[in-house]
Amino acid sequence: MLLLVGQYPNGPLGGLAITLVLSVLGLALAFPLGVALALARMSGFAWLRFPAAAVVYVVRGVPLLMFIFWVYFFVPVLTGRTVSGFTTMVITLVIYQAAYLAEIVRAGIEGLPRGQTEAARAMGLNYRQTMTKVVLPQALYNMVPALVSQFVSTIKETSLGYVISVNEVTFAANQINSSLMTQPFQVYFVLAAIYFCLCFSLTRLARWLEHRIATRREGGFGGAVLANASPATPTTSSPIVPKQAA
Repeated sequence: MLLLVGQYPNGPLGGLAITLVLSVLGLALAFPLGVALALARMSGFAWLRFPAAAVVYVVRGVPLLMFIFWVYFFVPVLTGRTVSGFTTMVITLVIYQAAYLAEIVRAGIEGLPRGQTEAARAMGLNYRQTMTKVVLPQALYNMVPALVSQFVSTIKETSLGYVISVNEVTFAANQINSSLMTQPFQVYFVLAAIYFCLCFSLTRLARWLEHRIATRREGGFGGAVLANASPATPTTSSPIVPKQAA
């Protein structure tokens, strides 16, 4: 039970439960930031594109463990108050995962046919409407398998939280090993089995989603999204001519 929920309900929550909470919070909070970075990287304005690219390259080029130490020692200096290991890990994961999610989102947007954007603009949609109603829904739908795979990576990355005493599943295993002293192989084998079962299940889910998305894409999902994004009142100057009239 210490590996699964820590000392809960007689103490703080820990173990695998904290690992999952950290992973979900880190990925969920990083996603809007990742979308913003991706759009900034694709912007036509250099004052947006270059800083966003610099953030992505710097974050992706530095080990996660280094970021954990930076946040752990820098945030208390910046705020003037101590920060718990859990909060430190959440902040670190948000910054770190946002850089990777930005590249996933950018690849998803660039992977769409240019005709989607051109058709949306021809129908009278502005840039914001094109991105929110046509481009991003299709790109995010296609990126679901990659997001699940990134969630798997995040779960494994939370294991580094033990260096700042975050009570996640690896830290719980270290506590058990310290109390037993004579069964390190058994303890860490169970820990590896927990990680494997969880990550393998999510990887299989990502493959199933990828197959399902590929099947739906062949059925014309993109065209349905574009049709739903059309304005309620068509403009008379629209260059799109119905096939029957042509």
